[in-house]
Amino acid sequence: MALQTAPERNGVATFKGNPITLLGQEVKVGDQAPDFSVQKNLLEEVTLASYEGKIKLISVVPSLDTGVCDAQTRRFNEEATNLGDNVVVLTVSMDLPFAQSRWCGAAGVERVITLSDYKNRNFGETYGVYIKEFGLLMRSVFVVDSSNKVTYADVLTEMTEHPNYEAAIAAVKELIG
Repeated sequence: MALQTAPERNGVATFKGNPITLLGQEVKVGDQAPDFSVQKNLLEEVTLASYEGKIKLISVVPSLDTGVCDAQTRRFNEEATNLGDNVVVLTVSMDLPFAQSRWCGAAGVERVITLSDYKNRNFGETYGVYIKEFGLLMRSVFVVDSSNKVTYADVLTEMTEHPNYEAAIAAVKELIG
């Protein structure tokens, strides 16, 4: 589906109190997680199937080079230490893979896999978090179980706020058992 034909969702989110438009269908708890295609690096494309059989915590940020996105990614990197080998923590942004790699190196982030949606904006539209006005992704967190069912979905209503870290981690831990 091309971005021009994606459903527009107005009035569901803001940036500093100003309304923004999200493109794509809303992904809800209980949905089968939509497949996506993003860049792990410049040459390697990955999809949801690349993490088959794993519990996936998908942290979505507008850009790693902003304060809240930096804090969000660092927090999930710390939490990843205690989640075990059956959990993968993915951070998706529109940042170029080069910038993601540089940021992770500078921040000492080693447990989060950064994925870039810059090339075709597939993740943003598929998960309903592509911001029409900015060409960025709306801050959100999704937890997807090992059979690709969405068990937690939090698309923030204000772009500059932090997600509920505790609720997202609790959703992952519930799946671990």
